[in-house]
Amino acid sequence: MSKFFDALETRTADERELALATRLPQQIAHAKANAAYFAESLKNFDAAAITSIAALAALPVVRKHDLIELQKQRPPFGGLAAAQWGQLGRVFSSPGPIYEPEGRNADYWRTARALYAAGFRAGDLVHNSFSYHMTPGAWILEAGAQALGCTVFPAGVGQTEQQVAAMADLAPNGYVGTPSFLRILLEKADELGIKLPALTKALVSGEAFLPPVRDALLARGIAGYQAYATAELGVIAYETEARQGLVIDEGVIVEIVRPGTGDPVALGEVGEVVVTTFNTDYPLIRFGTGDLSAFLPDSLTNASPCGRTNVRIKGWMGRADQTTKVKGMFVHPEQVAAVVKRHPEIARARLVVTNPDSSDVMTLRCEATASEGLALAIGESVRELTKLRGVVELVAAGSLPNDGKVIADERKYD
Repeated sequence: MSKFFDALETRTADERELALATRLPQQIAHAKANAAYFAESLKNFDAAAITSIAALAALPVVRKHDLIELQKQRPPFGGLAAAQWGQLGRVFSSPGPIYEPEGRNADYWRTARALYAAGFRAGDLVHNSFSYHMTPGAWILEAGAQALGCTVFPAGVGQTEQQVAAMADLAPNGYVGTPSFLRILLEKADELGIKLPALTKALVSGEAFLPPVRDALLARGIAGYQAYATAELGVIAYETEARQGLVIDEGVIVEIVRPGTGDPVALGEVGEVVVTTFNTDYPLIRFGTGDLSAFLPDSLTNASPCGRTNVRIKGWMGRADQTTKVKGMFVHPEQVAAVVKRHPEIARARLVVTNPDSSDVMTLRCEATASEGLALAIGESVRELTKLRGVVELVAAGSLPNDGKVIADERKYD
């Protein structure tokens, strides 16, 4: 049996770029022709000219936090979908609410690849503890498991004693769900004196999969791997036995950009995960997930030790939407980005909000070489763009933390 799901996982960089040069302009042209939002937002861009990730970076970003308003203005999917009722198999609702379409093709969310990397194979029985109620999580994993030839027990969430009883009776060898709920099920099994020796593999998602949790599972004989997925995109990246970052899925393009902008960051720098999918029903182009991550620097030139050649990210590193309220007014990462664009002397910037003497103070720390009047000019831009006064501090290059934060709320209320 092959170590890899398919030959796409071991393509050379040149082969991947050649395929992208054909596939990417086709997808952009499809989105413009069939999704009203992209017909408008991309009307000044020639799809045929967007043949690389570098060219893709010129296109605007549509961010997840925009979806609620977009869907209110143009229901049900904000004009981003390219399929209608009847062509779609299901529609889901995530908190917001945000509605997500699901098409009819097998393994719609491209989960089978991640499951395969985690050791799942045809003939496995998979205990699925993601929610089957309104949200797509359970269906995302079920589709991939069935595409692999697995059988799925739709456990859903809650009812831990009943779930443990079913696991004892059916002896599933695989689990999908959150790592925290797997821990709860295992602890309930211990409490009830029930052994689950058949359970040897898990693909977890929906929350951070910390090394202590991974090691605790291994101590029980369960090899757990993580998948990074969203309700809009399906699987974005997945873990392999190499455990060196998460490998980007073959069905998406991932960029890491500075929060509040569409500008790619330097290799290894933390930024927002922006994804372009080749899904023809929901052809999201440069979709800002609001999640933070970074590329592993050596993964652009070196294959993973597992043999997969696509680039890798570090995994989920927090949220990029750092909007905060200062003196009763919202301040957004986009406003900080606008200040930086006005002053090319700034390499990087971070807005720090504190409250000495119980009064909000904004300090914009900029990596820039001091010059006459620069701090004053930046301060004027801050005031104009945020309608608030702020202190400007010029700091040395490389002195700001590499954590993706554009706004750091350091106020204390105790």
